[in-house]
Amino acid sequence: MTTLANRPNTALLVIDVQNGVVGHAHDRDTVVANVAALVDKARAAGVDVVWVQHSNPEHMPKDSDGWQFVAELKVADGEPVVHKTYADSFEATDLEEVLAGKSIGHVYVSGAQTDECIRSTLHGALVRGYDATLVSDAHTTEDLSEYGAPTPDLVIAHTNLYWENHTAPGRTAGTVKTEDAFTPS
Repeated sequence: MTTLANRPNTALLVIDVQNGVVGHAHDRDTVVANVAALVDKARAAGVDVVWVQHSNPEHMPKDSDGWQFVAELKVADGEPVVHKTYADSFEATDLEEVLAGKSIGHVYVSGAQTDECIRSTLHGALVRGYDATLVSDAHTTEDLSEYGAPTPDLVIAHTNLYWENHTAPGRTAGTVKTEDAFTPS
């Protein structure tokens, strides 16, 4: 269980599911549909949904089309949107304050990109004392194999493999599929 005191609640983090991030992502439509299903499940279960939105002045400036969340996903009234400029969603943002204000000690992580913002946020959460669950079929990345990276399917599979078996003192990690998220174990 989380090492954060008095933090019994759970949140779903929807990270960077933006036009400019997932436009050419591996299995984009399936992953976006799974993220949409997660959002619906979280809302139905009373789990907070926290949206994370990346910007970069050169490649994805605020208010540009690429910066917008994909059309399939809608932020509901009252759901926080955390704006970030680094891979780790906690770095130089108000994410910690948002989560603390809702007594959240466990985060489910979904979105993009697997090999950058997803991994960074998972590790950022765990080192800050959170339990961190990766939704194994609700994250994706673009194909960077021409630069020497593995193909996206292998990046995703590897991330699922190592996070499923990751541990830290007093905290839990692990993976879950969309269909099993937010259900009692």
